[in-house]
Amino acid sequence: MKCRVFACLLLCLLLPLSAFSADPLAAWQPKFDPSKAEYTYLLSTVAHPAIEGGTVGYRIRDRVWEESNGRLYVDYRPISQLGGEKDVLRKLQMGAIQGMLCSSVLAPNVSPRLGIVNLPFLIDSFAKLDQFRSNEELFREFGADADKKGIKVVDFTGYGSYGWATKTPVKSIDEAKQQLFRIAQAPVNVDLYKAWGFQFTVMPWADVPQALQTGVISALDHTPIVCNITKKFTVAKAYTSIDYAQGLYVHLMNKRWFNSLPEDLQQILLTAITEESVKVRALTEKQQLDQIAAAKANGIVFNQLPVEEKNKLVELAEPVVQKWAKEIGSDYLDKVRTALQ
Repeated sequence: MKCRVFACLLLCLLLPLSAFSADPLAAWQPKFDPSKAEYTYLLSTVAHPAIEGGTVGYRIRDRVWEESNGRLYVDYRPISQLGGEKDVLRKLQMGAIQGMLCSSVLAPNVSPRLGIVNLPFLIDSFAKLDQFRSNEELFREFGADADKKGIKVVDFTGYGSYGWATKTPVKSIDEAKQQLFRIAQAPVNVDLYKAWGFQFTVMPWADVPQALQTGVISALDHTPIVCNITKKFTVAKAYTSIDYAQGLYVHLMNKRWFNSLPEDLQQILLTAITEESVKVRALTEKQQLDQIAAAKANGIVFNQLPVEEKNKLVELAEPVVQKWAKEIGSDYLDKVRTALQ
């Protein structure tokens, strides 16, 4: 009898806990029944919809459903529901999934040319990003090599401007050299941090929270949006705005699947992706300002390097740009530089 009473009490205690285990995607569930769709576009990303750049999949989903009269369902799966980026990219190339919002640090695995957005101090502001995207010739050439490999580069959204989240304020290159940075698993980033002469380690994103807490790393190369939304500022209380690159989610699509769609659905899908991506890029710029303001209100200190210090970083980074120009295409790099000047 006592065991039954204890079991009942335990169940009563556990039920409220399960009731409050919130589904982070509950607010994003479709307000329609997708089961009758003729075609499905399975779209994956690591992004969280709390980041504006990650909302675009839901915006595309709802618009395409309405404009196709329920014929095409965009089955959007954020927060790595379909696996890590490298695994998802392989699935995309094989056709097991149809689309992916791929982080710009991984995108060069499809085509080296996609790595141009990672080059330091090239596409380093929201304004230059808009210039780059609105130049149809540059954007067409951006995705031309991937297209030959069966992957369409349709558009992109983003997650803000890269800088340094640090446990102690960094206002100079010398102070930066005292930090141990976590950087993304991308060859361009490795070359850049070597050129700057900084201490760094390449680390999966999932390992970052514990590494910051335990002091394995003291600094993080990322954007204010991501650092604030993912609570990295609870440990790293300072941020230095470097703005050397824009973090992107590049919208990749399996070309063979796309070509199998009826032409009217192809047009509906491409138009929705393009127009919703434009809106979300504007929202991302506003979100960065809002997240910086929110972080400052919580005591996070934001710093800028002196002009001469930042110019030194630009100078040290130029050999990295020239090295990767060989992979990306020197003529294309020169064309982008001229257009953005």
